[in-house]
Amino acid sequence: MLEIKDLEVSVEGTPILKGVNLKINPGEIHAIMGPNGAGKSTLAKVLAGHPAYEVTCGSIFFQGENLLEMDPEERACLGLFMSFQYPPEIAGVETKRFLFEAVKSRRKISEEEFEQLLETKMEQVQVRSEFKERDLNEGFSGGEKKKSEILQMAILDPKLAVLDETDSGLDIDAMRVVAEGVNRLMTPEKALLMITHYQRLLDYIKPDFVHVLMNGKIVRSEGRSFALELEEKGYDWIS
Repeated sequence: MLEIKDLEVSVEGTPILKGVNLKINPGEIHAIMGPNGAGKSTLAKVLAGHPAYEVTCGSIFFQGENLLEMDPEERACLGLFMSFQYPPEIAGVETKRFLFEAVKSRRKISEEEFEQLLETKMEQVQVRSEFKERDLNEGFSGGEKKKSEILQMAILDPKLAVLDETDSGLDIDAMRVVAEGVNRLMTPEKALLMITHYQRLLDYIKPDFVHVLMNGKIVRSEGRSFALELEEKGYDWIS
């Protein structure tokens, strides 16, 4: 589904990613961990098409298509979704209207059909009905913003979801609800890439592979239990 080869990325001339290689197949859950400044969020933003990041070398293919030749909207329509570490607030734009316009830009759907879809997905990811009437993320708590992101993921039904530190700022109860929502959305045809600092999220969303990103490269890839070792030892021992 996703293949990254020798990816090098700079910001304002400063190298951030220095040769990232990663392959993700349908049905797989991958977690990327690593110290601050390693380039984890940079990788997520490059996948989404953020214009501030310059790809200087390498390739990214998503479902056989050259992702680097597409603008962010094209990537989204192809089936790529990214949840933000700090979801933006958009005052004056009702959550329901925002989601309706996003879906309508991808396929033909009436407001009545969308209302039914929205209610089904809100129930699936445990979001209260009144949530849809509020402006997008305006005045939301940290947990509510992350639930809003997962609701967007449920509505847009992507092939590959990239979750950039979804656990950031969440208490245990909110993390459990968000994780359960993500787990309900996973199918054998979909894939998930999680970026996180902490092993605790991986207690709820269980990855098939755990990668360590350090100094702009993936330096080690192991199975699920590797996250426990990282929690105990940190990253300094990895060479």
